Amino acid sequence: MSQAFDLILRGGTLVLPWGVEVSDVGVRSGRIAAIGDLRTATAAETIDCAGLHVLPGLIDSHVHLREPGDPTVETIETGTKAAVLGGLTAVFDMPNTNPSITTREKLDWKREFVAGRAWCDIGFYVGAAKSNIAELAALEAEPNVCGVKVFAGSSTGDLLVEDDASLEAVMRSGRRRISYHSEDEYRLQSRKPAYTTGMPHRMHAEWRDVECAFLGTRRLMALARKTGRPAHILHVSTAEELGYLRDYRDVATVEVLLNHLTQTDEAYDRLGGYAVMNPPIRDARHMAAAWAAVADGTVDSIGSDHAPHSRASKEKPWPECGAGLTGVQTLVPLMLDHVSAGRLSLSRLADLMSAGPARVFGVVGKGRLAAGYDADFTVVDMKKARTIEESWIASPCGWTPFAGHRCQGWPVMTILRGRPAMREDAVLGTPAGAPVRFAP
Repeated sequence: MSQAFDLILRGGTLVLPWGVEVSDVGVRSGRIAAIGDLRTATAAETIDCAGLHVLPGLIDSHVHLREPGDPTVETIETGTKAAVLGGLTAVFDMPNTNPSITTREKLDWKREFVAGRAWCDIGFYVGAAKSNIAELAALEAEPNVCGVKVFAGSSTGDLLVEDDASLEAVMRSGRRRISYHSEDEYRLQSRKPAYTTGMPHRMHAEWRDVECAFLGTRRLMALARKTGRPAHILHVSTAEELGYLRDYRDVATVEVLLNHLTQTDEAYDRLGGYAVMNPPIRDARHMAAAWAAVADGTVDSIGSDHAPHSRASKEKPWPECGAGLTGVQTLVPLMLDHVSAGRLSLSRLADLMSAGPARVFGVVGKGRLAAGYDADFTVVDMKKARTIEESWIASPCGWTPFAGHRCQGWPVMTILRGRPAMREDAVLGTPAGAPVRFAP
């Protein structure tokens, strides 16, 4: 008697935890039910994936969807639509919105708000502030929360926990891994008067220099060891930090951004304010170190740090221009281009953008192609070459720092819990994203 499924992906090259092989995948009730030769099986829907690679659903664990905030820049609906167009099945949204997500009431609002609006699955960070330290242990245990986010250095928004006493108090409130924006606020502020309006945009990397990031990370690692609280250091941007963090694997995991793997400081002269982000884009030495850290396993996850601003904000003189770049829609195409260039394998990409986030944050039911896991798939065509165009960008701000970049390899289908959400640039059906589940 033949097996029956809701969906079969036939003949794709599957990127499995144990290797890459051509096979079929059967889906039932939103989960992977079988992997193997399913030629005799039947299904309500069958998709021919011959010549295509099927990856576990890719996750961007670092996005700023800006809601609540300014809907002319980004919303949960437009940002998650951009995500599925770019091949992502889940995103984790940062808390520095307006207002910030720092209380149970604001978290409840956001969880309810995404229903019927999110095109992909979504997890939520809660923000640490000096005013909510006593509540953080309860907030991080709330359903659908990927963890606490701490801004140890100032960036967009009003969240900041900069002193050692407050940082230690945060670490002693709760037990789950904390995610950090690691720049030293005292060094930032002491150096700020030397940089005045109208200076070249490349001064951004001089002001927020290597020592600013490295000092912040050294302070956090000392406190992490002291308290035993695990840390996830976001957007590590310097060779010095990457070398240092190899000795702290007992308490630290590491994220590197697509931007720091793709752009160097020449971008300031070419893009002006559209190259300004925190921490900054740096020179080629740091990019080389980031790729070496990807190759040797120091890096646990890769994200976009999608942080849109209006064109008007980005076109102000430095340092008044907004700091943050769009990236959720272009992350997968650009990483596939790096695969095509031989900088990493598809298996390593799946580890960094699916299994890696699942490990770091304790995601339930996602992160690998395996029976029983959610039927989330990112289907890519490595033979397809395409140029990134701003007309393709779904975010209302309407721009990307990667316009004109030609990618070899492109996401052609995004499947969310067994339901195609995007196919060949067409977003299908209605928003069906759900809150991501995390281990308690």
